[in-house]
Amino acid sequence: MTEPLITLLAGPTASGKSALALETAARSGAVIVNADSQQLYADLRVLSARPSPEEEARAEHRLYGVADAADAWSVGRWTRAVAPVLEELAAAGRPVLLVGGTGLYFTALTRGLADIPDVPLEVRAAAEALYDAVGEAAFRARLAGVDPAAARRIEAGDRQRLMRAWAVAEQTGRALSDWTAETTPLLAPGSWTGLVIEPDREMLYAHCDLRVAQMVEAGALDEVRALVARGLDPNLPAMKAVGVREFAAHLAGETTLEAAVEATRQATRNYAKRQLTWFRNQTPDWTRVQPG
Repeated sequence: MTEPLITLLAGPTASGKSALALETAARSGAVIVNADSQQLYADLRVLSARPSPEEEARAEHRLYGVADAADAWSVGRWTRAVAPVLEELAAAGRPVLLVGGTGLYFTALTRGLADIPDVPLEVRAAAEALYDAVGEAAFRARLAGVDPAAARRIEAGDRQRLMRAWAVAEQTGRALSDWTAETTPLLAPGSWTGLVIEPDREMLYAHCDLRVAQMVEAGALDEVRALVARGLDPNLPAMKAVGVREFAAHLAGETTLEAAVEATRQATRNYAKRQLTWFRNQTPDWTRVQPG
């Protein structure tokens, strides 16, 4: 059986990926598969702008809301979850739309990522504490001692990737760069096409601001209140989702709702900007789609 073509639909938050995916699935009968690290979490339907139950009823969706906020899903865990889904759909002859904004998921699909052991939360927290204590320049210098390739490769200001490289080396005793040299793409060459939604930046930022307002109306405060009540580790990926820290501060009486909303708007715009930059740099040969 010939494997059906898989479409990778990527783009920044609030760019219209879900709407385009639904429109495409309605025409093609494709199954929509999640490639967004926050939309994995059942606890983040509002804050991650996960497809609504009504939208999910319009087309088959996979890997949305399948994780609990107490679980720390890595890229490796997502690839292990998505691989059997893709195999099942290929065997059934179903077209697939992999949709999301998490760049490393698409890297795993098209270029491969090494099966790096999960790094415990306490090791990641220690890396973050060290970074905060010594600053980027000194942290990068220390990283150069255990992973010189990563220290050279990671761009200035990319705090998360610097801390990730350090934490992996600390946990495994092996450089992240050595792990990533052992890669096999999840998707075979020629089995997929890539699309990136790339809106005008001014339009994107306006959509980000509107998205935050819609989240508040849809119950974002209740969602954050429920997360805070669980007493989860603040270093968990779900607890680092945009809006959690900002709205939690308001719920704790530390800031006004207006200030929390504005902080979430700014954080959302910053996140979207990073995503735009990542996709421009990492997927230059993918087809660009301008939203109408």
